[in-house]
Amino acid sequence: MPFKRNLHERSVYQEPAPIRDHDDPFQSMVERFDIAAEILELDPGFYEYLITPSRVHITAVPVVQDNGRVKMYEGIRVIHNEVLGPSKGGIRFAPDVDIDEVKALAAWMTWKCAVVGVPFGGAKGGVRCNPREMSAGEVERLTRRYTANLIDVFGPDRDIPAPDMNTNAQIMAWILDTYSMHSRRTENAVVTGKPILLGGSAGRKEATGRGVMTVTLAAMEREGMRPDQSTVAVQGFGNVGSIAALLLAEQGCKVVAVSDISGGYYNADGLDVQAMIDYVEANKGSLEGYQQADKISNDELLTLDVDVLVPAAKEDQITKQNAADIQARIIAEGANGPTTPAADDILNSNGVVVIPDILANAGGVTVSYFEWVQDRQGYFWTLDRVNRRLDRSMRQAFDNVYDAAEQYDVSLRIGAYVLGIDKVATALQMRGIYG
Repeated sequence: MPFKRNLHERSVYQEPAPIRDHDDPFQSMVERFDIAAEILELDPGFYEYLITPSRVHITAVPVVQDNGRVKMYEGIRVIHNEVLGPSKGGIRFAPDVDIDEVKALAAWMTWKCAVVGVPFGGAKGGVRCNPREMSAGEVERLTRRYTANLIDVFGPDRDIPAPDMNTNAQIMAWILDTYSMHSRRTENAVVTGKPILLGGSAGRKEATGRGVMTVTLAAMEREGMRPDQSTVAVQGFGNVGSIAALLLAEQGCKVVAVSDISGGYYNADGLDVQAMIDYVEANKGSLEGYQQADKISNDELLTLDVDVLVPAAKEDQITKQNAADIQARIIAEGANGPTTPAADDILNSNGVVVIPDILANAGGVTVSYFEWVQDRQGYFWTLDRVNRRLDRSMRQAFDNVYDAAEQYDVSLRIGAYVLGIDKVATALQMRGIYG
């Protein structure tokens, strides 16, 4: 096939550029991509096409603060790939947003969409700011100016944003409104993760955590583990971690530890996850001061003697420094990039089953696709229908990844990369290169 490389030809990925820092998210993605590309015998030209972002937009975002002064912020939007369809990806507001991180997240979105069979390409965006230090009015003005600057990038058939770190349904509503004002018509499908009243989907908020639960149960079944005899630790108690913990507990698992920015909380007899969610809502979004558990550190949580570990916080939490101490049999990556490539090698050699991020947390983009479809149809589904379709999609994706991993005798992560890259490369071959 055209995207297969000539075996007598020197491959661009046989001798990749040295990885200076495995904790660099884009380099981490490239290292996994290289392994899958070698397995697929990917043509060097196709390799370069698929590894390179299609477009990178960097924009200055001026905001008039409440005190009347103007402050400048940097906004980024990376369109990684559009071979399978319009690009899709979240927007994060955080002080540590940088171009390499956004490029990596956009690429992960490309493979994630392909793995779960969603007809989107990958994108990601962000603004370097600290929304915790900004008023609601300043965040709104930031959001609207960022949207206006990228008005020719966004669009229901071009690039579709969604919530991510420190962004939510309200911010998506401001993006929708700003885009619609410029378009002179209401365009509900320009964003996903928006309020239900504005065309959001039932089940979208819980979708990522629900997807984590579904693939974790599928992995436990393959490993001969019973939920009612299994313990779980969850790092990160935001939307993804809290929902995953709650749903796994409802399936019979004993959740013994969770953590947030205030630290970890452990109870060997099991935690009341719903009570902790209620506590967070009443305590300004934090578990600080929660008394019904022993306090532990986030580092201690990662190495607890549990059956399932769900890292649902940030990148690079499981590294070569702590991977050998991981005692969980299954790791379900609720966050993007929580495990470095060096840690992968250690976990694989120790027999730990890692459900990779591009599969484990793909429930969010799957229901985002459902939301986009509902907006285009003007007809909305029940929560039960959304959840049934999500569970079916995630279970099928897990089985496909598991089969690919067995076929090539690789980890689930590399199996997922092989599956995703092969789909995009095959679509590229079918479409051809214009020009």
